[in-house]
Amino acid sequence: MDNKSYNPFLSAQKQFDKAADLLELNNAARDFLRNPMREFNFTIPIRTDDGSKKIFKAFRIQHNDARGPAKGGIRFHPMETVDTVRALAMWMTWKTAVVDIPLGGGKGGVICDPHNLSLYEQEQVCRGWIRQIVKNIGPNSDIPAPDVMTNPQHMLWMLDEYETITGGRYPGTITGKPLGMGGSQGRTEATGYGIIIALREALKELNIKPENTIAGVQGFGNVAQYAIELYNKMGGKVICVSSWDNKDQKSYAFRKKEGVDLKELIEITDSFGGIDKEKAENLAYEVLDGDKWIEQEVDILIPAAMENQITEENFNNIHPKVKIIVEGANGPTTPEADKQLNKKDILIVPDFLANAGGVICSYFEQVQNNMNYYWTKDEVLSKLDMKMTNAYVSVSDFAKQNKMTLKNAAYVISVDRVARASQNRGWI
Repeated sequence: MDNKSYNPFLSAQKQFDKAADLLELNNAARDFLRNPMREFNFTIPIRTDDGSKKIFKAFRIQHNDARGPAKGGIRFHPMETVDTVRALAMWMTWKTAVVDIPLGGGKGGVICDPHNLSLYEQEQVCRGWIRQIVKNIGPNSDIPAPDVMTNPQHMLWMLDEYETITGGRYPGTITGKPLGMGGSQGRTEATGYGIIIALREALKELNIKPENTIAGVQGFGNVAQYAIELYNKMGGKVICVSSWDNKDQKSYAFRKKEGVDLKELIEITDSFGGIDKEKAENLAYEVLDGDKWIEQEVDILIPAAMENQITEENFNNIHPKVKIIVEGANGPTTPEADKQLNKKDILIVPDFLANAGGVICSYFEQVQNNMNYYWTKDEVLSKLDMKMTNAYVSVSDFAKQNKMTLKNAAYVISVDRVARASQNRGWI
């Protein structure tokens, strides 16, 4: 199964089917939850800097809103597909349910590469996206946020376009906004920190001290950087990170046996998380092929880049020393690889639990927007810690009681919550 033939939506449906079997869901519930409630496919025409016209294909998928407005990021990516967006929307439904916040699941995407667009062109794409979907999003129906290769500035352009069209001030329509413009303290750190809070709880269960552990991280964007920061604060050491090189159109892994220096690496990284290869070599990093991140002799692996990274083809390359995989990215492990890893007795902290810090903080941002009263960073991060810890402990307790993996337990809890809400509304 190569990357081209991999379909993330079929993978997401397989994971759902497993939970549906465990819950003995009826056929109507299965049919309803296996597919998105609403899909929007549209094109965005923009005028480029040279005066010519360019057309971009875009999507918004609302998987389920039984528990609250749909919630989910918008990613700009040249390889975006509608099936990826469908899968991510479904995973968002389970993510908001597993951490028990009153939201549903959605996702958006534009097939484009912001590396190759000027700021003005990026602004046109953002405003064009809103113009196409304005009737179908809003603080009470569907709340977008940043994702891969989108940022607070993109969100503010989108919010401005939404407010211009609707003629009011609705800051809760979009989260991930800049501070001072309705954004929340702690939002930038939230996903990365949440991953490490989940890791901290997993280490407690295995009776391992964080300071006695070494980790390898795939990716070096916002999520990976803040995960490494908090992990270092807890005493852990990261010896390998990987990043995408836009110039060479491939990924590289950067290794330093005595531990990577987060600060010096950030200084040689572009705004999309791409590490400068030559500068890294000058700083005595070994530069390896991108897929070597998985082979490192570490205790913990944190895939924090894209989906479909641990597969049937490469799971055997994982070093025997690895005890925990914390899924920082969405869907980084295929269902087939998952089965094999469980046999190896590796504890997998599932993606939609591990990386829920971002959506929890997005929810906090929305709450603050609605109150028009904003919390301090310490307040936000302590609330984040409490939410993440409670979610991890309830999933872990359920897993132990029912003799199942963390991933199966997380799925059963979240699918059950969404199915009940849909049932209570009389939809199924």
